[in-house]
Amino acid sequence: MAQRVCIIGGGVIGLATAYALVREGFDVSVIEARPTLGSQTSFANGGQLSYRYVAPLADAGVPLQALGWMLRGDSPLKLRPRMDPAQWRWLASFVAACRGSVNQRNGAHLLRLALLSQATLQQWREEDHLDGFQWRRNGKLVAFREPSHFAKARQNVIHSSFQQALSASECSALEPGLQGSTFVGGIYTPDEEVGDCHAFCQQLFARLQASGRCTFLLGKTVTRLHHEHGEVKAVHMGDEVLPVDQLVLAAGHNSPALSLPGLNLPLYPLKGYSLTLALSDPGKAPDVSITDYDRKIVYARIGEQLRIAAMVDIVGFDASLDPKRLAQMRQLAQSTFPEAGDYQHAIEWAGMRPATPSGVPILGASGYRNLWLNLGHGALGFTLACGSGRLLSELIAQRKTSIDLQGLALHAA
Repeated sequence: MAQRVCIIGGGVIGLATAYALVREGFDVSVIEARPTLGSQTSFANGGQLSYRYVAPLADAGVPLQALGWMLRGDSPLKLRPRMDPAQWRWLASFVAACRGSVNQRNGAHLLRLALLSQATLQQWREEDHLDGFQWRRNGKLVAFREPSHFAKARQNVIHSSFQQALSASECSALEPGLQGSTFVGGIYTPDEEVGDCHAFCQQLFARLQASGRCTFLLGKTVTRLHHEHGEVKAVHMGDEVLPVDQLVLAAGHNSPALSLPGLNLPLYPLKGYSLTLALSDPGKAPDVSITDYDRKIVYARIGEQLRIAAMVDIVGFDASLDPKRLAQMRQLAQSTFPEAGDYQHAIEWAGMRPATPSGVPILGASGYRNLWLNLGHGALGFTLACGSGRLLSELIAQRKTSIDLQGLALHAA
């Protein structure tokens, strides 16, 4: 009898893993604490499928830069220290990862996974005709206001055949909405993509339901994992017990609460915000995805809407909307694209990005024979979901993985 795989987590990571497993011929169960799928961090994220721009947040000089940010009224970073050992351990590990050599190494791991993810999504779109989530290959422009930051970025793409440095006038020619802005130049990547992550989750849900090989347990909170002799035997959901053959933990920032003896998951939530605007004049909103490097704010045109995402709040597990942060975002965005849409009636949202200190996700074996990990994708969940799901399906099927897992396994970074 074929083994059944149980997945804890019904966001984009868990659903992409379920889809990859069903494609491999497995039967799957997905457990999600919310009554609907893709309704937490996957719901209204930035929308950019940023495959080649995947540098980790941890880098040389970032701790000092972060101190400067926190002295500003419009800082993209907010830290609320808590009497929480997990927060301090995460921050200490983050600072330890803030070295140029470590950033370069981890960036290479992320790029390898991101390119696999791009190829996997293309395969699913072409072979399975997976659509209905506003996917486009619209390109991405990382735009710079500070000449020194642009000069440094420019050096990194001198020999690139995938990215090109553009002057201020070339940026405006590419994206007319930038005319009159204070950007001094940008790095353009033509083959970057965009999509609606929540709609993608809904499409995966529909395909999985239609397959007859996937069952969903919605509104069920996993309270405990029962283990014996180095193996997980069952998942407890209150009084309900589900025996498991293979188990994938993909519950985002909630995953450490389900940790087992000897299993240390270095995850902490980094809260981010988004605004979603109806376009008032499509000609005044960016068509290319834009990352405002110096203000740390991203723009993605998703169908007839503009998605604006920003901020890193290290404030514990408080997922509530902060009116001051949202007002700050609205003001910054409106100063860049003043006529893009109806800012006053924008849909406001906040989500908890499940981040590792290194910025590299945790994929693969856990130390327990049948427990697999797919965690810690931070702000790159949508970008890395398809590749991560594919790797988990290959590992569980005991097949050779599509890429080397060096740097992606637990304790690797």
